[in-house]
Amino acid sequence: MKHPKGLYVLFATEFWERFSYYGMRAIFILYMTKMLFNGDKALSSNIYGSYTGLVYLTPLIGGYVADRYWGNRKSIFVGGIMMAIGQFFMFLSASSVANNSLAVSLMWGGLAFLIFGNGFFKPNISTMVGQLYEDTDSRKDAAYTIFYMGINAGAFLSPLVCGYLGEKVDFKWGFLAAGIGMIIALIIFYFTKDKYVISPSGEQLGVLPNKVRDNDAGSNNEGGSFSTQQLGILFGGIAVMFSLIYFYFGVDLWGSLIYSMTVVAPFVIITDKTLSKVEKERLWVIITLMIFVVFFWMCFEQAGASLTFFAEEQTNRNILGWVMPASYFQSFNAGFIILLAPILTMFWAWLNKKGMEPASPRKMSIGLAFLAAGFLFISMGAKSIPAGGASIIFLTGLYFLHTIGELWLSPIGLSMVNKLTPARFTSLMMGVWFLAIATGNKLAGLFSSLYPDAKTNYYPTLLGIQISDLYTYFIVFVCFSGVAALIVFLLSKKLENMMNGIR
Repeated sequence: MKHPKGLYVLFATEFWERFSYYGMRAIFILYMTKMLFNGDKALSSNIYGSYTGLVYLTPLIGGYVADRYWGNRKSIFVGGIMMAIGQFFMFLSASSVANNSLAVSLMWGGLAFLIFGNGFFKPNISTMVGQLYEDTDSRKDAAYTIFYMGINAGAFLSPLVCGYLGEKVDFKWGFLAAGIGMIIALIIFYFTKDKYVISPSGEQLGVLPNKVRDNDAGSNNEGGSFSTQQLGILFGGIAVMFSLIYFYFGVDLWGSLIYSMTVVAPFVIITDKTLSKVEKERLWVIITLMIFVVFFWMCFEQAGASLTFFAEEQTNRNILGWVMPASYFQSFNAGFIILLAPILTMFWAWLNKKGMEPASPRKMSIGLAFLAAGFLFISMGAKSIPAGGASIIFLTGLYFLHTIGELWLSPIGLSMVNKLTPARFTSLMMGVWFLAIATGNKLAGLFSSLYPDAKTNYYPTLLGIQISDLYTYFIVFVCFSGVAALIVFLLSKKLENMMNGIR
């Protein structure tokens, strides 16, 4: 009752779009290993990482188009249509597994539509949440947390529906259900946006490009368009970084593209000549925190890859005679978010009234600490796995701790980007923020490919250290996330000062 009705329109739209995305993701790696690639975990993990990485790379394109040409609404609708087409391609792929080459080709087509569709959809609907409020409205963090509940309500339901259909009936029906979810999202948004998705002054949001909204004193509405210098930095920088990463470090094509764009794109925006000193300082806060967000998602996104392998092969899923599908574990995180998000929202409101609410960088360091705690917990279960499989308690505990960490970091990051970025760059900067998530997802696939497998005697090495068992494997993630948490905590005071009064 305390928030604009438009928030709940965006909540419902995102609910069904995330139902579609996470429904497909819940069965994607199982579909590849079981139906397409003859149990090859490393190949499937790398494809999974490339897909989930590119899904968060294309928002840079979608954000730029929305800021300069289309506006948020058109971008969301076009992106939604493309994602629906992509899911139906996946349905056709799973319907053609008797012809392996055709099934793989259809899968590539489906992934392409999903990747580009998400690029237009995701940064723009996230941006519109912030536009429902005045710039100084203290409800923004709470609004993004409520919006995040919409994301995770869809993510909770989809593995139960799509996971059951995919694992217990046929993978094609799981993909079809995901496509239907995307169609429902489009219908909700199309028929409710004009009445409810409006600004505090009553104007319809997202109709015009975002640069037109930027009428703050001293700002230049011509900003947001790349100058010749910026285009030179963008294309030249990407070419140099891509060549270095691809040829010298031997990273695959998609990884080289994702990593090079993540490094170069933030500096293209920060060199915009229309930015004031305060605006630049605020953008540097976002860019700095992006580095550590990479580590968060690299570890967190093991949920769809190595943790799915652990659930299927090393976890006792027998509950009173019923064997729970491995994909159901991916609902745990979303279910915990639905339960915990309202509690954290009220907690932050209480802290705000007391003048004790921590600023965004401090919240994000706490999120990383909970991530480390989750992997430490599951490493205890992986140290000595019984013949019947590890207790379900270990994966449940990991997802509980990771959920708390996610709520301290992810919606806060979205809110921070919206609060700190000049309006003419909002969707574009949201796209840059998603680049950090893209890199994290790609690295998640890379690290999942290091998952040790006693059945095939596959024990890879990392930095010269052999990953000889699952305990060692999970401790690697404890180290990455724990060190990142400590560094962000130590930097938080400096970053808060650079935010210039915005918390």
